[in-house]
Amino acid sequence: MGIRYGIIGSGAIGCFYGAKLIQAGNDVHFLFHSDFEHVQKNGLRVDSVDGDMFFPKVNAYGQARDMPVCDVVLVALKSTQNHVLPSLLDPVVGPHTAIVLLQNGLGGERLLAEQTRAEHILGGLCLVCCNKLGPGHITHLEYGKILLAEYDRNDQPAGITPTMHAIAAPLQKAGIPIELSPDLVLARWKKLMWNIPFNGTCALLDAPTDKIMGCPQSRQLAFDLMQEVQAGAASQGRDISDEYIDEMMTFTDAMVSYMPSMMLDARHNRAMEVESIYGEPVRTAMRNGVHLVRTQTLYRQLTLLNARIYQQPPFGS
Repeated sequence: MGIRYGIIGSGAIGCFYGAKLIQAGNDVHFLFHSDFEHVQKNGLRVDSVDGDMFFPKVNAYGQARDMPVCDVVLVALKSTQNHVLPSLLDPVVGPHTAIVLLQNGLGGERLLAEQTRAEHILGGLCLVCCNKLGPGHITHLEYGKILLAEYDRNDQPAGITPTMHAIAAPLQKAGIPIELSPDLVLARWKKLMWNIPFNGTCALLDAPTDKIMGCPQSRQLAFDLMQEVQAGAASQGRDISDEYIDEMMTFTDAMVSYMPSMMLDARHNRAMEVESIYGEPVRTAMRNGVHLVRTQTLYRQLTLLNARIYQQPPFGS
């Protein structure tokens, strides 16, 4: 029998990768929220630079309790909803299930390890530009790679494990580029090298990435924030080279004009992933004696903006 996949969090990321797996003939089961009835009646559509996909019928669920136990669960739920993850995962996780966390920021894998019975937990860091256009309708603009790394409870490099190879192979067959990393902590900080300079800055300034890179002052701010992320990684014993910073600047120069998820969330009055992308890195570095001054400033500003969206007191108040 083939691998049964569960998608928890069927927004832009979950639907894009789930659609790629369906297209390759895999058994995929999606947990939807507000889009459930629409997808059940009208199917799932992905407009992609790699070729459009439309599936008139998919395995769509409105409640996690109705889903089957799955072999591999891709968690694409935003970290703002991590407090409900245990109840969503319980019906789909069996004794040999592997969970791949497709989230930004730090600390998510540790939460899963503490609150689920999954045999293997991996981080999946997505290098992809895709957005949700409407119910059951996703647009994929550019890229698509997932970097996989296995979680170690002591935050040590787990190496390239057999589980990583087993999960990577069918994803690659589905046309999803995969890179394997021996060190999840390093991989997370390297992803933050882009997310910290651009996700929150684009949200606060309501400006897409090309506008940030096109202004000398905001461009310099992005560079300075990357250097802070470099220092944050070093506080956990991980080295990110100066050359990698240059690569990230060049990469962002070359990409299409892009509105990151936090910018879209702010525009639509949705809660932003402030704690996982900004709060946890700031606190982690602080515990190790490193003060990320500019990142903490962004964190404080974004916390206030998030509190207005939430209409509740900011974290830690």
